[in-house]
Amino acid sequence: MRYPQGGGLTAERQQYREGLRLRAAERFALGEASAAIAKDLRVSVRSVQRGRRTWSDGGPRALRSQGPAALPRLSHRQFAQLEAELTKGPAAHGWEDQRWTLSRVKTMIGRRFHLTYTVQGVRKLLVRNGWSCQVPVRRAMERDDAVAGWVKEVWPCAEGSRRPVEPGWSLKTRPDSP
Repeated sequence: MRYPQGGGLTAERQQYREGLRLRAAERFALGEASAAIAKDLRVSVRSVQRGRRTWSDGGPRALRSQGPAALPRLSHRQFAQLEAELTKGPAAHGWEDQRWTLSRVKTMIGRRFHLTYTVQGVRKLLVRNGWSCQVPVRRAMERDDAVAGWVKEVWPCAEGSRRPVEPGWSLKTRPDSP
């Protein structure tokens, strides 16, 4: 699985791909064609060409894995602290209602750990650690009353007739024209 829940390659998969690149490098040194290498290693010709260019610029060392693209900014211990703070609820952190939003979690991370995340970064962090967006199971009863009252009282006043009631002609000429 390449990107499970927003993550990158697993360590095993990363080592496997590095091995493929190093095997291709041995064959580059022998002068083999890119198409033959791609067929034997079961990769695309374009990947082999890209690897050949990297190999010619920096040798086999340039084909080694660079490690993960980015390390998580919150450690496991810090994320455990974040979860503990989230379970206390938004009211414990100064918000009036009991609703966590991504921007509120972002603000709390900034206050607690002195780290800045984007809203999408907070979403990816939470999803990667098993959290998901929650939606209420039922709509609030108060909403139904408000909508029903608006439909009865406001909508009839706001809805005006869109066209005249008497019949008209769709043609631009008048019916009594010669």
